[in-house]
Amino acid sequence: MASNRSALTPSFVPDELTGESSGEKKPDTFAYGARKDEETWEVWNPSAETVLPVRGRHRVAKQRGGGLARSSTVLGVGVIAAVGAGGMATAQTGKPPVSISIPDLPNVGSPFSDDDAPEGSSTPITAVGLTAADAEEGNSDAGEALRARIMLQAEQQQDQVDREAQEAAEAAAAKKAATLAAKERDAAEAKVAAAKKKADQEAKEKAEAARLAELAKQFTLPTSSYTITSTFGQSGALWSSGQHTGLDFAAPTGTPIKAVHSGTITEAGWNGSYGYRTVLTLDDGTELWYAHQSSIGVSVGQKVATGDIIGRVGATGNVTGAHLHLEVHTSGGDGIDPMAWLRGKGLTP
Repeated sequence: MASNRSALTPSFVPDELTGESSGEKKPDTFAYGARKDEETWEVWNPSAETVLPVRGRHRVAKQRGGGLARSSTVLGVGVIAAVGAGGMATAQTGKPPVSISIPDLPNVGSPFSDDDAPEGSSTPITAVGLTAADAEEGNSDAGEALRARIMLQAEQQQDQVDREAQEAAEAAAAKKAATLAAKERDAAEAKVAAAKKKADQEAKEKAEAARLAELAKQFTLPTSSYTITSTFGQSGALWSSGQHTGLDFAAPTGTPIKAVHSGTITEAGWNGSYGYRTVLTLDDGTELWYAHQSSIGVSVGQKVATGDIIGRVGATGNVTGAHLHLEVHTSGGDGIDPMAWLRGKGLTP
């Protein structure tokens, strides 16, 4: 602590102090050791016991060797921390600002002890800016409370970032799962559709086979022990039209010729290049022409049933050998492929 300097010697000393009288009336002046009421003053030499700090103000003794700098630094840091803490509390909590009172700082370059502190604000500077919530959490230091609030805010922001990232990841996973599920559903539906289509096709084929089997009971091939030598639509100079108009069943002369289906004989006799020809007309108007016969066994207007013998294989007309020439004509007169027509009736030539 700095020592008190002794009082300076005044340039004017009153007579009361010197004991001399000049006989002149002195003017009313103020000087050390004299009072206006002529009472004698004692020399005032201030000391720690006679000087009391003024309330509400800081009295910091000047120190040698850097004491003042250290005290000022501590005070400045404390004020900044207190102001910062108070400001942050207002911004973060929405509470009214805390009034800051700068207390006396004993033991910081002060010549006075805590016992001599005047009445006034007794709140330590480290507690300035503390909120009720800080107090409940056990914080008694403004800087530490500020640090705790900053860390809490940082943790909350990080939690929000993590939560958003997790939500984004969950949304992406859900989208991926939905896409995969849609693909699997489409694949399953396609598989079911393919299976259904296959089953329908098989059922259709089965029904057609049953129909043809039933028709086969009603239809029969025109002859037996044969060989197919020419088919419908073949080109060649052997035929006057340039193309073959029927289906040839090569067989020995005299091989029986049968009615393919029940119907009526509408023609029977010689017909030029066809030789001996018989025409069997079915109930739906379809005509079956049997040509190149060696003999005819039916007459016009006769009703025949499936499998009845109507003639014999021969080599009459324009031929190169014994065979049955079969043609099929629709009710409109158009010639069609006998092979396809027979297969449509459940027969396989």
